[in-house]
Amino acid sequence: MDPARAITEAAIQKKDPLCVKVLSMFTSILGSIAGNLALTVLATGGVYLGGGIPPKILPALADGGFMNAFANKGRFKDLLEKISVKVILNDRAAILGAARCVLEEELGEGG
Repeated sequence: MDPARAITEAAIQKKDPLCVKVLSMFTSILGSIAGNLALTVLATGGVYLGGGIPPKILPALADGGFMNAFANKGRFKDLLEKISVKVILNDRAAILGAARCVLEEELGEGG
């Protein structure tokens, strides 16, 4: 089994305290970086987490560590706490979005 998958599964199922700590650290780092980016671009419309990892670690993202790290930005905490964070569950979202962009471009040029 892939080590990352084994660690994640053991952490989600709370089978190994070290794995729980590793996943907690990962979600805190992810939250901190996402919060920095949200603040940089003033993402008041929300933040969407995509890719293969977030859907697999939903329980860890929901335990509070991610959002604490996301919003822990001093005087900007109140602003960041108002920004919604969503996880994209459709693993085909990127290709569907790209297809839509191409179709809109083609229709715009042809119509």
